[in-house]
Amino acid sequence: MTKSLRRQRKKRALADINVVPYIDVMLVLLIIFMITAPLLTQGVDVHIPEAQAKVIDTPDQKPMIISVDEQGNYYLNISSTPTVPMSPKQLAVRVAAQLQLDAMKHQAQTVYVKGDQHVDYGKVVAAMVMLQQAGVSNIGLVTEPPTTTTV
Repeated sequence: MTKSLRRQRKKRALADINVVPYIDVMLVLLIIFMITAPLLTQGVDVHIPEAQAKVIDTPDQKPMIISVDEQGNYYLNISSTPTVPMSPKQLAVRVAAQLQLDAMKHQAQTVYVKGDQHVDYGKVVAAMVMLQQAGVSNIGLVTEPPTTTTV
């Protein structure tokens, strides 16, 4: 009888969890996130002018932002290559196509112009005129709040 009890004790399942595979998976995921995190921050380097303006509530959908960099190049944030400059004609065609898609979905598209503070003012105005010709009815300008300095 005692021999059968000893056999039953030895046949019990081991209750320890082997965590080594979980650590391996965690380290692989950590490496993947470390590599992809810098790639997620896309955009054009634009030094936005400061202005004391009221903050506009943005809708749930992603707004369309036309960026004008210091050299006067145009960029569109919703294009497949948002960091590649576009010609004004390409930009007008892409914006008009997006507006038609949004009109078919009965959605109003929010459009903003983000111009570098050192760019020629004519380039920003040209972008706004191009947007107006493409059918945009409301155009907003992106600014940054002024930095407060204590005197």
